[in-house]
Amino acid sequence: MTAPPSVVWSIAGTDSGGAGLSADQRAADAFGVHLCPVVAVVTAQHSRAVCHIAPMPTALIEAQLQALAADLPPQVVKTGLLGGVEQVRLVARWIDRLRAAGPVALVVDPVLAASTGAGFADAAMLQAYRDELLPRATVVTPNRHEARALLGLSSRPVAGAPDDPALLPELARRLRRLGAGAVCITGGDAADLDGEVLDWLDSDQAAGWLASPRLPTSHSHGTGCTFASSLAAALARGFVPADAAVLAKMATTMALRHGHAAGAGAGPVIAQPGFATDPSLLPRLSWGELPRFAAPRPAAGRALGLYAIVDSAERVPPVLAAGVRTLQLRIKTPARPDAAWQATLRQAVQASVAACTAAGAELFVNDHWVLARELGATAVHLGQEDLLALGEEGRAALVASGLALGISSHSLWELCRARCLAPRYIACGPVWATLTKAMPWRPQGLHNLAWWRHMAGVPVVAIGGILSAEQVTAAAACAVDGVCVVRALGDDPLRSLPALLRALQTGAAAGAAAPTAPPAWPAPSLGP
Repeated sequence: MTAPPSVVWSIAGTDSGGAGLSADQRAADAFGVHLCPVVAVVTAQHSRAVCHIAPMPTALIEAQLQALAADLPPQVVKTGLLGGVEQVRLVARWIDRLRAAGPVALVVDPVLAASTGAGFADAAMLQAYRDELLPRATVVTPNRHEARALLGLSSRPVAGAPDDPALLPELARRLRRLGAGAVCITGGDAADLDGEVLDWLDSDQAAGWLASPRLPTSHSHGTGCTFASSLAAALARGFVPADAAVLAKMATTMALRHGHAAGAGAGPVIAQPGFATDPSLLPRLSWGELPRFAAPRPAAGRALGLYAIVDSAERVPPVLAAGVRTLQLRIKTPARPDAAWQATLRQAVQASVAACTAAGAELFVNDHWVLARELGATAVHLGQEDLLALGEEGRAALVASGLALGISSHSLWELCRARCLAPRYIACGPVWATLTKAMPWRPQGLHNLAWWRHMAGVPVVAIGGILSAEQVTAAAACAVDGVCVVRALGDDPLRSLPALLRALQTGAAAGAAAPTAPPAWPAPSLGP
């Protein structure tokens, strides 16, 4: 029996021009969640102007919420245009009431003005947002002008224009200090880097610029509603805020593609299903406050195949002798590395580089990229925490080095972030539960592995918990570029590897003969 869809309440305004609750419904349908529209404001408007605004009496809003609470309790509440201070306070009281019974996320879209220019909020309303909604918000999704208004700043800063992207990280930090759990300041209303739309994300999971190419369209009415409702729907599907923001960015871009004229002014955006399997919609996520995105690498001339990860130079020769042509030398750094350890590491990298070069194999040195480059290695692998620790200049130097780069990823935001460094491959893991290292991630499974392979735009390798020939076959059947084995090598790679290589060939042949369609949705890999 199919589980019923998750429930999202949207407390917002009607918009006869196609935004507001109308846009919220289209976004919810695209995500396959059940939307309960709660009318807080009725507006009379068309594509060029707002002609009349009528906030609903709080008693009428209360009646709608009471009716829903009795039968359709929400996983997520999203707010849009609320109409007045009393309406804001009513929503805050209901969030507390709902949370007393169980977890409920709150997405706040602070609709302070219409795209036609009509204002919806005075000083008292802004203070109510600061006092009542921001401290309760799971995510708040202002545009750049709304972010400044919520902080009590003028519409234009003293230094720079309000669309200067360098100002947004500090605005987001200040909004989080007011209590917001996460902030995504949308940038569709501003021109940024080389025709990109840049949204600044600040969450517990990640902070950075979500970037997608700007679309040449004038039909953008309801973009903010669509983004916020899409983010709420993604939360309802079980994604954490950073992953939800990625999906919301994808859904909103798809909606912009399908926007159309409806009157003499800007027409509405139209959210559509199917966005989650369109690789062209997957955004990039910067590693820091500079919107740096490396140009893609040329395609490699060979598949990675069976990818053996070893922890010493002594294990390299038997792996090569068994026929493996992709290796990673992973030597863990001790808590207090001394000169003797440094010398041992140098010798191990040097010997491994020489052995792989002689065999025509591709060697990735884990972590120690400066030493690897010095000793003639051509490729390195780094985890996301190690890449973050390098800082902006360290990452720029790594990209400029010309080393082929492999990057680990475990979630949607990590996949988007990995794409910014033009990697040789992106690892998807853990595919199965692993004891190799402690991590908070749920196993990705073959489901997410197939989605990663379809969406990443670069070669994908499977890693994590691959202990048997049957698992190698199953992973290879997803048409990935490589399958990593660590513990499956055992004590004697010469004995274990022939069966693993045959399993890889079997899986690759099966994937080529009957390609697996990507799943319609990725599965959440981190709990809320």
